[in-house]
Amino acid sequence: MPYKYLHELTSADVAFEATGKTIEEMFSDAGVALLGVMVRDPMKIEPKLEFKIEKRANDEESLLFSFLDELIFLKDAEQMFFSKFKIEIRKERKEMVLNAVAYGEKIDPKKHDIVIDAKAVTMHHFKVEKINKGWRCQVIIDV
Repeated sequence: MPYKYLHELTSADVAFEATGKTIEEMFSDAGVALLGVMVRDPMKIEPKLEFKIEKRANDEESLLFSFLDELIFLKDAEQMFFSKFKIEIRKERKEMVLNAVAYGEKIDPKKHDIVIDAKAVTMHHFKVEKINKGWRCQVIIDV
């Protein structure tokens, strides 16, 4: 499994760890893990609609934080859940640039088994690191 929930890290919020062979795969897996915080089965969210996301940051941690924060914003502002991502990350001068397409559908409480609402990404224990087999992140979501 490309992500797992870390129950021992926090008692009031939800923590997860996502991994990937590439940084793009890790970002995608973190996006699905964020969805899994909110719905019982992330794979029931159909990739019917797409939203383009572009983010810039000084480093990988800030970029992932901004990306996940945008997904929460789109959940609230556009009433969208996203289950699939096409992500490209590149370095431009001293900045990291993310271009992503997020695929999902409008939130439907009758169709989606909603568990809890994600309010925000927190900086508490937040980290992104390069590991032997790719990339790993640790994230805590305020619920």
